[in-house]
Amino acid sequence: MTDAVKVGFVSFSAAPSGVLAVFCDDALGFGPATRKVLGAAAGLIKQAAETNRFKGKNGSVLDILAPQGLKAKRLIVVGAGKTSDLKDHDFLKLGGAVAGKLKAGRETVGIIAELPKGPLNAEQAAAIASGVRLRAYTFDRYKTKKKDGEETKLRADVSIAVGDVAAARKAFAPNGHVVDGVITARDLVNEPPNVLFPAEFARRAGQLRKLGVVVDVLDVNAMKRLGMGALLGVAQGSSQPGRTVIMRWNGGKRGDQPVAFVGKGVCFDTGGISIKPAGSMEDMKGDMGGAACVVGLMQALAARKAKANVVGAIGLVENMPDGNAQRPGDIVTSMSGQTIEIINTDAEGRLVLADVLWYVAKKFKPKFMVDLATLTGAIMVALGTEYAGLFSNNDELAERLIKVGRETGERVWRMPLGPEYDKQIDSQFADMKNTGTRNGGSITAAQFLQRFVDNTPWAHLDIAGTAMGAPKNEINQSWGSGFGVRLLDRLVAEHYEAKR
Repeated sequence: MTDAVKVGFVSFSAAPSGVLAVFCDDALGFGPATRKVLGAAAGLIKQAAETNRFKGKNGSVLDILAPQGLKAKRLIVVGAGKTSDLKDHDFLKLGGAVAGKLKAGRETVGIIAELPKGPLNAEQAAAIASGVRLRAYTFDRYKTKKKDGEETKLRADVSIAVGDVAAARKAFAPNGHVVDGVITARDLVNEPPNVLFPAEFARRAGQLRKLGVVVDVLDVNAMKRLGMGALLGVAQGSSQPGRTVIMRWNGGKRGDQPVAFVGKGVCFDTGGISIKPAGSMEDMKGDMGGAACVVGLMQALAARKAKANVVGAIGLVENMPDGNAQRPGDIVTSMSGQTIEIINTDAEGRLVLADVLWYVAKKFKPKFMVDLATLTGAIMVALGTEYAGLFSNNDELAERLIKVGRETGERVWRMPLGPEYDKQIDSQFADMKNTGTRNGGSITAAQFLQRFVDNTPWAHLDIAGTAMGAPKNEINQSWGSGFGVRLLDRLVAEHYEAKR
């Protein structure tokens, strides 16, 4: 785990030193504790703001040498905009804005968690802390030397001044575990494929046993006995054998129906015999972003002792083009008994998911099931990189995912399903083809997956545009974003809170 900062909470009376960060609104107003710390410097800040055309817009930053009279050496003023418009995830971004201005090397940072109307509440202060940690994440474990001008790594000790220290610590305790889960997911996506192949991925998932997660690993022989011909067909071209990993967190009432999350884990995707172009093929190390999210989610749930029964399942393969690889025209039999004609070996993720979805649906009979997959380039054509595509056979589940997407900032956009799309994947030789025409490619992929969930309430999240290589933002500067961990942790929390 790569964590660049240590975050703690202190009272407003603690004297700031090093770097001081404060928040203002769009009228450059400060809260009472902030004004007390700033003293006469508050007037100088307004002069600096005018010079730098800083107007307190949400996420904007004024970074200046601390005026005389302050014990801090630098002053960072972060605009919050119109405070009545702030949403929950905006406080994550404010914390990220502070972290984005910290210099490499060792920093001591004090943040005053206050707006003009007074102290931030405990949840908002906890979000500031989470935003700082998420923004400060880096992945550089394979760099052995620094280039000329390349800075050393950030190592910051951050103290967040709050009105109620105990309440802030209590609120941040679960949030901190969720951030740890995001960092785990980012680390997994960022790892090179010669390091993170299916067996190693399964070994790392097995480390969740330390947190009380029950982890079962299915090897090739176990999957053959289960009839997972779709997944094994993808894996057969690689010298690295496939794995399926089942993780169970039993934190709810004994016997209660679980909820389930399934992740696509293609540790490297060449496209197989239908090989991809060479350009940017190195990015296909991230084709396991869905599986990474599920592992990060299970870690977060177990670490925060979620009162929930949750199953996490990941199908792990490499899609390689050797002499044993499956061919276009092959027909495989899935665990469900349905047969699949292989049209394009690069439409492999849905084959992996088909068997794992069926296994989870039949063995655990979950209340609902959500899969995540970097499945199609078509979803990026439709939605870009700001939203994940959402497909579902259940309106209630879809609406809840949309709601928690708005709350966390990990947004999803619902796309259609319908029997009309089935025509594209009907086969004259088998029960179905693994791909349709170019048109509606993300929809026909979801339509394919729907055939393997039976009557289970289900949602499919196509995260091809959001899990890897997405635009950098206030809380993520990494190639691997860890998308989905915060979204699904909130979904689990709200589902079980609604039941109580």
